[in-house]
Amino acid sequence: MHSSQFHKSSYSANEAACVEVAEGSETLVRDTQHREAGHLSFPASEWAPLLGTARRQA
Repeated sequence: MHSSQFHKSSYSANEAACVEVAEGSETLVRDTQHREAGHLSFPASEWAPLLGTARRQA
């Protein structure tokens, strides 16, 4: 069971393409418009490197 609450990404602003993240031993990511579709799960040890790569390529 994942104990963290989902929160909207600060990069989503008020745009239609929003994601929510729940951070804990795993990081869960889901689409705010399609929550029923489930989520992606990343080990916490991989989440920071993923964000770092995304920031460098933005």
